[in-house]
Formats: sequence, C-alpha cells, structure tokens
Amino acid sequence: MTMRQYIQKIATGPELSKDLSREEASDGMRRILSGDADPVQAAIFLIALRMKRETMPENLGVLDALLEATNQVTAAVDDILDLSDPFDGFTRGMPAAPFLPPVLAACGIATVANGAESIGPKYGATHRKVLRAAGVNVDLSSAEAARQLEDDRIGWAYVDQRAACPKLHELVSLRTKIVKRPCLTTLEVLLGPVRGVKRTHLLTGYVHKPYPPIYTALARASGYDSAIIVRGVEGGVIPSLNQPSKLFCYQGEASDREVRLDPAGGSVRSDCRPAQGVGRGDLVRSPGHSAARAPRCFDHKRHDRAVVRHCRLRSRAAKPRFRPPAPQGIQACRLARVHRKL
Repeated sequence: MTMRQYIQKIATGPELSKDLSREEASDGMRRILSGDADPVQAAIFLIALRMKRETMPENLGVLDALLEATNQVTAAVDDILDLSDPFDGFTRGMPAAPFLPPVLAACGIATVANGAESIGPKYGATHRKVLRAAGVNVDLSSAEAARQLEDDRIGWAYVDQRAACPKLHELVSLRTKIVKRPCLTTLEVLLGPVRGVKRTHLLTGYVHKPYPPIYTALARASGYDSAIIVRGVEGGVIPSLNQPSKLFCYQGEASDREVRLDPAGGSVRSDCRPAQGVGRGDLVRSPGHSAARAPRCFDHKRHDRAVVRHCRLRSRAAKPRFRPPAPQGIQACRLARVHRKL
C-alpha cells in the first residue's frame, strides 16, 4: 500500500476510519523515517492515528520501525537499567531524575539515561540541558555510552536521541508543527539504545490512567526483561512527595502488578503538605513541629490577586484619569433634580 492509501484508511472520520495492521503501521512509519513520505503526508499519518486513537497493533508497528532505525548496542554488563523521562522535559521545576544515574551507578546499578534537547509540546527542562549545564558529555554515541557503563569507575551514561535514533530526531520540527502529541511521544522512551548482556530493565513514567498496560505491553515487545512505570510528577519517574501515587511493574513472564507509593510510608514529611479538608493557605503541621516553627503554606491565588491589585494601583497613580458617570448614574441625577424642583 502507499502512504495515500494508509491515510485514506485512517483519516476518513470517526465512523468510517479503519485501523491499520501492525505490518501496515510499520511500513508507514518506515516511509516517514526514510524520507520517502511527503512531510504533509507524514504529519497527516501521525495526527490521524492520534485522533482516532492508536490501537495496540498500530503502536507495535510504529515501534518496530523505530527499533529498526535505532543505533542499538550491547554493553559487556549483565544488567542495565534504562531510565527514560519524558523527552519534552519539565516546566514546573528542576527535574531530579538527571542525577539518578550516577547515584544508581555508585550503588552498582549500571544506568543509561535517554532524552533530547527540546521537544514539544512542553519544551521544558530536559536531561540533556541539566547534564550539559553540569559539565557532562551529552553527545555520546551508543557505543561510547556502552564503554562508560562497562567502566566500574563510571557505570552510567546519557544517550541523546540525535545519536540513538537520528531519523526520529529529524522529525522534531515536524512534530512541532502538528502541535498535538503523536504516538512517537509514547514510543521514543522504549528504544533502549544500550542493552545488557543478560537483562535490560526499563524505568519510565506516565500521566494518564489508561497508559500503564500499554507501556508494559510495549516494553515487553521492545525486549525489556522487566519494567517499572511510575505515575510521577509531570509524567516522570519521580513520584510526588506530597501525596500517594502508584507504579505498575512486571518481571520476566509474570503478569503486571500495581504498587501503591505513599510518602508517609517512607517517612517523608512536609510542613506544607496538603491535608484532606485543609485549604491551600491553611497551616498544616507535621509531627514534631510546633505551631510557632511551622511555616504557612504559600497561597498562590492570594499572591496573584495581590500582584494584580498592586499593578492596578500603580497604574492609577501614574496615569490618573477622569471617569465619567455611567448612563444610569446620569439619568438618576436628572431625576433627582426634577424631584427637588417639584
């Protein structure tokens, strides 16, 4: 089939659109990666899959094409942990996950992180940006990263998408133009450019509730021997420290398992942790903290209102202007004068 036929099949509306087989989805994605597909057709193909909702065979087909285009190597290490945060980064704060690989390596767990410079829709702080600012070489090839993992004095590495899968990275500008997240956002964290001799394990995150079984099925198809899918902050691997979260995992041939993550169970305490029935600006005390020492939680809404009010007052002081009474006020004054004369 041609790209035109694929598009006709998946982009004919909510009632007439049909799903692609795994082989068809893989062939369509190969055409896009190779440059054989026109950029307009490539964008329609990806967004049409998104709008009708990708099926598992379609996701598997696109994943097959991406894995074929990935520069994948095997390091002389028995087990490797593949850590993949969202490639579009974080916008609410500085991510902590970029510093996990060296910590895990110091604990004897060879770890490789993946990412990219800047990808939509968030264009946030990514592993590449953080590690580069820290002086880390973020332009390693898959083979060079494998050698770092084999070195007991290092034991970790970062592989950028432009080195791991150059053809996929060439689609960054196209993904920017189609605005919405295509299936590539889900699949790019599953490519695993560096694999272990015996086992490779995946650590990634998610946001939307239906995705854990999708991720675990795709992780198995990608060749991961085990996986942990965390419902973390902004879809990353770090769970919230202010409220309970969860993760889904599998190991080997075992079925998926759900695990509850509660900060209180790990003795994580926060003076400003929101409590049930307590407002954002109310005082929340942790055990062992007196009311005198416990700080008041920051009330963002109150702060925003204060800033707006301050700006308005400054504007009025700088440019005083006469405001004529409203038409209803003028009419009321006229009626009052007539009443007084009568």
